[in-house]
Parts: sequence; structure tokens; C-alpha cells
Amino acid sequence: MTLAIEITTFQLNGCTCQEFIAANAELDVWLARQPGFQSRTMAEQKDGTIVDMLFWDSVAQGTASMHRLMDELRDSPVHGMIDQDTVSWSIAPVRHRV
Repeated sequence: MTLAIEITTFQLNGCTCQEFIAANAELDVWLARQPGFQSRTMAEQKDGTIVDMLFWDSVAQGTASMHRLMDELRDSPVHGMIDQDTVSWSIAPVRHRV
């Protein structure tokens, strides 16, 4: 397996970053149970863009979990907190890590 990083960027829909992080408690617990999940880190850029980074054991595991999340947690209030028109999602194998 090859380590993979998933990066999603987006703007929030009328809430603060701290409110968004608090609303993600259920999602964080769900992620921790997913095969291949290693960690999650969120950052907020100066312009308010949220950068949500997840590390996975492989691209395949990260991609499969993203599809499960959109199905199993489709009713999560987190989705409404995101301006869906600003979402950019990608996942790629890590080529270098120190």
C-alpha cells in the first residue's frame, strides 16, 4: 500500500471554523472506524478557505471512504455548513514524507 493524502478545500456557509469543527465530531468518529484511515487535519486560510487534509493507507481506501461518507452520512448537518459551489476534492499517493 502507498500512503495517500486527501485534500478538500471549501468556504463555509455562514458559520465559523470553530463551529464547523465542533459539528464534525460525529464525522471524526466515523472516519476513525474506516479502513486505512490515519489522521485528519483542518486549517483555515486567511481568506476563510478551509483546508481539510486526511491521510490514508492508500488512494483506494480514501476514495472508498469518501463514497461511503456521502452515502452513510448524507444527512449530517456538516454538509449544509459547506458552500458546495466552492468544494475542491483530490486524493493522491504521497511521494515524499519526512
